[in-house]
Amino acid sequence: MVNHPKTESFVLPDLLRPGLRVVFCGTAAGARSARDGAYYAHPGNMFWRTLFAVGLTPRLLVPAEYPLLPGFGIGLTDLSKFHYGNDAELPVDAFDVAALRSKVEHYAPGAIAFTSKHGGTAALGKGIVYGLQEARFAGVPTFVLPSPSGQARRSWDLHTWRELAEFLRR
Repeated sequence: MVNHPKTESFVLPDLLRPGLRVVFCGTAAGARSARDGAYYAHPGNMFWRTLFAVGLTPRLLVPAEYPLLPGFGIGLTDLSKFHYGNDAELPVDAFDVAALRSKVEHYAPGAIAFTSKHGGTAALGKGIVYGLQEARFAGVPTFVLPSPSGQARRSWDLHTWRELAEFLRR
């Protein structure tokens, strides 16, 4: 699998603006997402089905429609903006927690949700659990969610995603 820095631009653009209810933060774009130019593009990924199932989008969106998400109060970013591939294939310095913190402080979403325990651990440190965290990241409520990736199916649980949706409705 090709896994190299794209120095001219991010693998996938950030989808961030002020006033978002939540920003979902992945670790890095997968190979399919990088190739298709769309977040969570692999057909086995549960991200888009889950957003709809928990009521965060009014209909099932396809990955190419990701630019519509801010209209639903949802933003997207990754800890690694210049690399793609499976987490185990990323360089040790691929995650830029400081850049993520700066973005979250600047845009101040209602919450940030890491879409994997690996991403949550990278940003928050060891000892985290799924769900709402006691500690905030960059001053905003913080969730760690089970990964929607097909490769993480053994840890898949819709319950925590529902908790996030309920939190956002309050």
